[in-house]
Amino acid sequence: MRAFTYTQATDASAALHAALQNPEAKYIGGGTNLVDLMREEVERPNEVIDINALPFSQIEVLPDGGVRLGALARNSHTANHPLVRQRYPVLAQAMLSAASPQLRNLATNAGNLLQRTRCYYFYDTTAPCNKRQPGSGCAAIHGVNRIHAILGTSEQCIATHPSDMAVALAALEAVVQVQGANGTRRIAMEEFHRLPGDHPEQDTTLGRDELITSIDLPALPSTANSLYFKVRERPSFAFALVSVAAVLELEGEQIKNVRLALGGVAHKPWRARTAEEALLGKPATAENFRQAAEAELQTAIAYEHNAFKIELAKRTIVRALLTLAERQLLA
Repeated sequence: MRAFTYTQATDASAALHAALQNPEAKYIGGGTNLVDLMREEVERPNEVIDINALPFSQIEVLPDGGVRLGALARNSHTANHPLVRQRYPVLAQAMLSAASPQLRNLATNAGNLLQRTRCYYFYDTTAPCNKRQPGSGCAAIHGVNRIHAILGTSEQCIATHPSDMAVALAALEAVVQVQGANGTRRIAMEEFHRLPGDHPEQDTTLGRDELITSIDLPALPSTANSLYFKVRERPSFAFALVSVAAVLELEGEQIKNVRLALGGVAHKPWRARTAEEALLGKPATAENFRQAAEAELQTAIAYEHNAFKIELAKRTIVRALLTLAERQLLA
């Protein structure tokens, strides 16, 4: 691990100033991803700025009835908070399906969104990786790519985003609040992460001079009927092969509102807009769910080892929606 300077920021302005003064600096909250990356010498900051003293740990109700999640609130606290468990079960389930209790006790909400891919070639500094070293190539495309993306890929990168929390936030249409040198701004969750394109080294649309302060959840009545369904290699401490965050509202047997986001299939949480549009106003049947899933996965591209993900994603969408439909019809 490279030697580095440790700095404790006392307020947001000091943290932003320190980062702007040093392009090689990195913020640290829980450190559950950054420390691993530093240990493997994937990340090599010469300064680490501790932001844990900043006042961004609260979880509170917003004036419009939504809920604000502090950027520095720990994942375990967020997932088990009554406001989250009662109003946004899909988010609580997603967060509790991630990592281990020990890691969730340390990991922060902002850090969860900013965690980097678990592609093995990204972590292997002897392998070519455009995300780690732009222009070097992508070893995964012709390598072992079982865990890799099937949607939104490019010739530069087929890595997936690892966060479960971010998938649920995409389905909930959350908004990321950030503070920068020029003031504050709001970033829709769907726009926060990037597809790889020609610049896979850029994971998000967050600026160098910006710091996440909170994540806002909208006040939507249908979010109570929601769930997170995760398919993985083993029951715990494993990243998703495919996951689905689903929100469903019925009017009688007709679909009044539906929100879907997929994990484990793209460089970012994948909002399934095509499937949503195919379902609105239709009866909540297995056949309609399957047709919507087929439409969503039409553009999927399989690689040598991950073709199974296309059918798996379709079946996971259908199962999640059937579960929610049956739950509401039987209520």
